[in-house]
Amino acid sequence: MAQEHELTSKIGCYLDRHLVFPLLEFLQVKKVYPEEEILEAKIQLLQKTNMVDFAMDIYKNLHKTTEVPQEMLERRAEVVSKFKSVNDAAGPVVQFVSNSNLVKQLRQEKQQNQQFLMEHKIGMDQVEALYSIAKFNFDCGNYSAAADFMFHYRTLSSNNEKGYSALWGKFAADILMQDWETALEDMSKLRDIIDAKSIFTPLNQLQQRMWLMHWSLFVFFNHENGRNAIIDLFFNDRYLNAIQTNAHHLLRYLAVAVVINKRRRSVLKDLVKVIQQEAYTYSDPITQFLECLFVRYDFDGAQVKLRECESVLQNDFFLSGIWEEFVDNARLFIFETYCRIHQCIDIQMLAEKLHMDQESAELWIVKLIRSAKLQAKIDSRAGTVIMGTQHLGIYEQIIEKTRSLTYRTYEVANQVQKQAVFLSPSGMA
Repeated sequence: MAQEHELTSKIGCYLDRHLVFPLLEFLQVKKVYPEEEILEAKIQLLQKTNMVDFAMDIYKNLHKTTEVPQEMLERRAEVVSKFKSVNDAAGPVVQFVSNSNLVKQLRQEKQQNQQFLMEHKIGMDQVEALYSIAKFNFDCGNYSAAADFMFHYRTLSSNNEKGYSALWGKFAADILMQDWETALEDMSKLRDIIDAKSIFTPLNQLQQRMWLMHWSLFVFFNHENGRNAIIDLFFNDRYLNAIQTNAHHLLRYLAVAVVINKRRRSVLKDLVKVIQQEAYTYSDPITQFLECLFVRYDFDGAQVKLRECESVLQNDFFLSGIWEEFVDNARLFIFETYCRIHQCIDIQMLAEKLHMDQESAELWIVKLIRSAKLQAKIDSRAGTVIMGTQHLGIYEQIIEKTRSLTYRTYEVANQVQKQAVFLSPSGMA
């Protein structure tokens, strides 16, 4: 089960190799694959980075030896040599950006900055050297320095193509440093650039969106507002089309986000519709659970799939920490759906469908009735729950229908503002 629904190979195709490494570490801890396979994959992953010493240590551990291949030694010598040349070339501009007083004098207009740099004997060659040293540090695993250099490069450079590449690098570095607030800002900037139709061909734009969605999974399941952000992004027509075109496996993460997000239940019908449409291409216990419950009303099948979800979520790098929250909300879905079509419910039967013992199920139902203010009562002697008629008042109906209007209005205004900034001469900064 663990390997059958494991998505690292699919997700890894859209990630920078540095972002794949935490996923391999997770799989090694979970013992999803033999340790020898994970160690070999780590070595392959590190071969094209500057983390040569790390690769050597893994090689020694894998082969139980103190010797390493000659090509590793040659690669190490090459990295050491490049380190000196890159640092020499970028020395003046690194010294400049390290001076907070000088950095404060920079302007938003890049033409003015270039004149200011010339006054300090820094030309465009030195600015480009800042990009090189940022990339070199990133490949060495020095993500803090890389993020700092990439930020300054985007401020100083007028090369929009490299500036865009540097933003991707900064996004990866901020993710690897677990700076989720800054990473969310990077993600928003990347989305604005990608969605500007004039910059990319349609095919290239699709590819960029695929990368953004996969990289953003790190942010979505770690940032406090990530669960809203993933729903907003993935349900955007252009990004949903990208998912349905070539990234059906991302439906798992969208489904989990909707299940655990009580405030976004309004999108549940749309989610189930998409899952039905793509069932022939992709399904796992999570999407199958929703199909059983909301399409076929198969409560026994939903119970079976909920049990299977445990293994899938606990062996998923992004979802392993929210298994219990997912189960609680999934049980709530089962209870609510069951209550809609039954007036008198046997607690023992409901406990079986919720995968709980009768006493725990009764306590859980009592808490749910109180917290959700359901019109229901429990007959402990008969062991049943008697449901009253559930009608939303006019005010509740209005609130329900307009619940997301404020947020949508804010999003529209925010996008208009961002587009205006992007179209300004300094918009790519």
